[in-house]
Amino acid sequence: MLEIDGSYGEGGGQLVRTAVALSAVTGNGIRITNIRKNRPNPGLKQQHLKALETAASICRAQTSGLFPGSTEILFVPVEIGGGKYDIDIGTAGSITLLLQCIMPALPFAKKKVELTIKGGTDVAWSPTIDYLQNVTFRALKQLGYSGSLTLKEHGYYPKGGGKVSAYFKPCRLRGFNFLKEEEEIKGISHASNLPTHVPLRQAEAASTRLMEAGYTSQIETQSFEAFSTGSGITLWTGYIGGSALGERGLPAEKVGKYAADEIIPELRSGASVDTHLADQLIPYMALAGNSSYTVRELSLHTTTNIWVTEQFLNVKFRIEKKEGFLEVSVS
Repeated sequence: MLEIDGSYGEGGGQLVRTAVALSAVTGNGIRITNIRKNRPNPGLKQQHLKALETAASICRAQTSGLFPGSTEILFVPVEIGGGKYDIDIGTAGSITLLLQCIMPALPFAKKKVELTIKGGTDVAWSPTIDYLQNVTFRALKQLGYSGSLTLKEHGYYPKGGGKVSAYFKPCRLRGFNFLKEEEEIKGISHASNLPTHVPLRQAEAASTRLMEAGYTSQIETQSFEAFSTGSGITLWTGYIGGSALGERGLPAEKVGKYAADEIIPELRSGASVDTHLADQLIPYMALAGNSSYTVRELSLHTTTNIWVTEQFLNVKFRIEKKEGFLEVSVS
């Protein structure tokens, strides 16, 4: 039984998600204590519970402590199965974060896994669904990962109601050294139940800001009706992305500018991946072996993910300073 201190490093839900995924892969039972100990509302929230329940179903794990506000859980996996699962987070809880909890385990499943998930596709403090599809999945494909997403409906805070279908096949991961890719920036600017000029203004503001910084872009706009009201924009090129979400009272122009201002420093650094993808890749790189990337800076999420991953697998990440960025590698 592996004991994990949930307050280590970033001390949030990501630590729990990575630990559970790697528990499923290795077959090692875990006890996680002090979950989200230093957050204003410590313990598990609804979206964490749904992620853990989904992981437990897929690998037939024995669990305890899965209730709202719980600061300690026990997770003992049996084997990673397969099949079809319908999951309703019940709130605007992040669909992408739920997927983060199970995706590292799915290459080792006995058969394919099909998921239909309802919740939030574009919510604060999590990757947007367009980022996951166009940045994360693109990078994982290079590591031999076999998975795909289909967006059925966007879901925004607070009502949620978004819907995503996901499909994963067992696969053999392989090492990959990520290099910077020079491509025109692409993007999607979207809005639900709002005037059609909202996504257009977001896109135009982002495109203008990018042009000022010396980058060209092609940004698609989408306007539609859905269960929840909201807007957002995601930009990407290669293994680098940026996004911003609309808020009541926040001009569409600022939303577009915020997304551009998130991706521009990543592009200027010359690094191969952005600071958000850097933390997401850690468990996959460890499982694949012989992989590396360069990144502008190491976030607390990344260093925490490295620590958690090294608790489960016989690997050691190396971090070296390069000119203008850091290189992270594992063999």
